[in-house]
Amino acid sequence: MADTMTRTAPDLPRYCRGWDADTASLPEARNAVADLLARVRPTPSARTVQDAQLVASELVTNALKHAPGPFTLRLEVVPDPAALRISVTDASPEPPRHRPPDPERVGGHGLRLVGLLCGALEVVPLGRGKRVTATVALD
Repeated sequence: MADTMTRTAPDLPRYCRGWDADTASLPEARNAVADLLARVRPTPSARTVQDAQLVASELVTNALKHAPGPFTLRLEVVPDPAALRISVTDASPEPPRHRPPDPERVGGHGLRLVGLLCGALEVVPLGRGKRVTATVALD
Protein backbone atom coordinates (compact mmCIF):
# COMPACT_ATOMS: atom_id res chain seq x y z
CA MET A 1 0.00 0.00 0.00
CA ALA A 2 1.19 3.52 -0.63
CA ASP A 3 1.74 6.05 2.09
CA THR A 4 -0.08 9.36 2.09
CA MET A 5 0.58 12.70 3.71
CA THR A 6 -2.46 14.96 3.77
CA ARG A 7 -3.57 18.05 5.61
CA THR A 8 -6.91 18.42 7.33
CA ALA A 9 -8.72 21.43 8.68
CA PRO A 10 -7.23 23.53 10.06
CA ASP A 11 -4.20 22.49 8.02
CA LEU A 12 -3.06 19.74 10.41
CA PRO A 13 -0.77 17.02 9.09
CA ARG A 14 -1.86 13.39 8.83
CA TYR A 15 -0.18 10.21 7.63
CA CYS A 16 -1.44 6.74 6.77
CA ARG A 17 0.56 3.71 5.67
CA GLY A 18 -0.42 0.09 5.30
CA TRP A 19 1.82 -2.97 5.15
CA ASP A 20 1.53 -6.68 4.67
CA ALA A 21 3.12 -8.81 7.38
CA ASP A 22 6.27 -9.39 5.33
CA THR A 23 6.78 -5.76 4.28
CA ALA A 24 6.22 -3.84 7.53
CA SER A 25 9.09 -1.54 8.42
CA LEU A 26 9.87 -0.11 11.85
CA PRO A 27 12.33 2.44 10.44
CA GLU A 28 9.61 3.61 8.04
CA ALA A 29 7.19 4.05 10.95
CA ARG A 30 9.74 6.03 13.01
CA ASN A 31 10.67 8.18 9.99
CA ALA A 32 6.99 8.89 9.30
CA VAL A 33 6.58 10.24 12.84
CA ALA A 34 9.67 12.47 12.52
CA ASP A 35 8.65 13.72 9.07
CA LEU A 36 5.11 14.52 10.16
CA LEU A 37 6.18 16.29 13.36
CA ALA A 38 8.72 18.35 11.40
CA ARG A 39 5.68 19.97 9.72
CA VAL A 40 4.04 20.95 13.02
CA ARG A 41 4.35 24.54 14.25
CA PRO A 42 5.65 25.22 16.75
CA THR A 43 8.07 22.36 16.16
CA PRO A 44 7.97 19.82 19.00
CA SER A 45 11.15 19.24 21.00
CA ALA A 46 13.56 16.50 19.98
CA ARG A 47 12.55 14.58 23.13
CA THR A 48 8.87 14.70 22.17
CA VAL A 49 9.67 13.47 18.65
CA GLN A 50 11.75 10.61 20.10
CA ASP A 51 8.98 9.67 22.53
CA ALA A 52 6.43 9.62 19.69
CA GLN A 53 8.77 7.52 17.56
CA LEU A 54 9.19 5.03 20.40
CA VAL A 55 5.42 4.77 20.87
CA ALA A 56 4.84 4.19 17.14
CA SER A 57 7.65 1.65 17.03
CA GLU A 58 6.26 -0.27 20.03
CA LEU A 59 2.72 -0.36 18.63
CA VAL A 60 3.92 -1.55 15.22
CA THR A 61 6.22 -4.12 16.86
CA ASN A 62 3.32 -5.51 18.90
CA ALA A 63 1.23 -5.86 15.77
CA LEU A 64 4.08 -7.60 13.92
CA LYS A 65 4.69 -10.04 16.78
CA HIS A 66 1.10 -10.85 17.68
CA ALA A 67 -1.06 -10.39 14.59
CA PRO A 68 -1.03 -11.99 11.14
CA GLY A 69 -1.24 -8.73 9.15
CA PRO A 70 -2.01 -6.60 7.26
CA PHE A 71 -1.23 -3.56 9.42
CA THR A 72 -2.04 0.12 9.13
CA LEU A 73 -0.28 3.01 10.84
CA ARG A 74 -2.18 6.27 11.11
CA LEU A 75 -0.71 9.46 12.50
CA GLU A 76 -2.86 12.50 13.16
CA VAL A 77 -2.02 15.78 14.85
CA VAL A 78 -4.92 17.06 16.93
CA PRO A 79 -5.04 20.71 17.97
CA ASP A 80 -6.75 20.83 21.35
CA PRO A 81 -4.67 20.04 23.29
CA ALA A 82 -1.80 19.71 20.83
CA ALA A 83 -1.08 16.00 20.51
CA LEU A 84 -0.13 13.28 18.07
CA ARG A 85 -2.60 10.43 17.81
CA ILE A 86 -0.82 7.20 16.77
CA SER A 87 -3.07 4.33 15.66
CA VAL A 88 -2.11 0.85 14.56
CA THR A 89 -4.77 -1.42 13.11
CA ASP A 90 -4.12 -5.13 12.79
CA ALA A 91 -6.00 -8.36 12.07
CA SER A 92 -5.86 -9.90 15.56
CA PRO A 93 -8.91 -9.54 17.81
CA GLU A 94 -6.73 -10.06 20.91
CA PRO A 95 -6.07 -6.86 22.86
CA PRO A 96 -2.50 -6.06 23.88
CA ARG A 97 -1.63 -7.47 27.27
CA HIS A 98 0.38 -5.76 29.97
CA ARG A 99 2.98 -8.07 31.42
CA PRO A 100 4.16 -7.65 35.00
CA PRO A 101 7.47 -5.80 35.31
CA ASP A 102 10.46 -8.17 35.29
CA PRO A 103 13.94 -6.63 35.10
CA GLU A 104 15.35 -10.06 34.19
CA ARG A 105 13.15 -10.46 31.10
CA VAL A 106 14.29 -9.30 27.68
CA GLY A 107 11.30 -7.80 25.89
CA GLY A 108 7.72 -7.53 27.02
CA HIS A 109 8.10 -3.98 28.35
CA GLY A 110 6.73 -2.07 25.37
CA LEU A 111 3.17 -1.46 26.55
CA ARG A 112 4.47 -0.25 29.89
CA LEU A 113 6.68 2.28 28.07
CA VAL A 114 3.78 3.33 25.86
CA GLY A 115 1.64 3.88 28.95
CA LEU A 116 4.31 6.05 30.52
CA LEU A 117 4.73 8.22 27.41
CA CYS A 118 1.08 8.67 26.45
CA GLY A 119 -1.80 10.68 27.75
CA ALA A 120 -4.20 7.97 26.61
CA LEU A 121 -4.14 4.43 25.25
CA GLU A 122 -7.29 3.01 23.68
CA VAL A 123 -8.06 -0.39 22.17
CA VAL A 124 -11.08 -0.61 19.87
CA PRO A 125 -12.27 -4.01 18.63
CA LEU A 126 -13.10 -4.03 14.92
CA GLY A 127 -15.00 -6.50 12.75
CA ARG A 128 -11.68 -8.10 11.87
CA GLY A 129 -8.99 -7.23 14.36
CA LYS A 130 -8.49 -4.13 16.45
CA ARG A 131 -7.18 -0.60 16.49
CA VAL A 132 -4.74 0.48 19.22
CA THR A 133 -4.45 4.25 19.60
CA ALA A 134 -1.97 6.14 21.75
CA THR A 135 -1.96 9.90 22.21
CA VAL A 136 1.34 11.70 22.77
CA ALA A 137 1.21 15.30 24.00
CA LEU A 138 3.19 17.79 21.90
CA ASP A 139 5.20 20.17 24.10
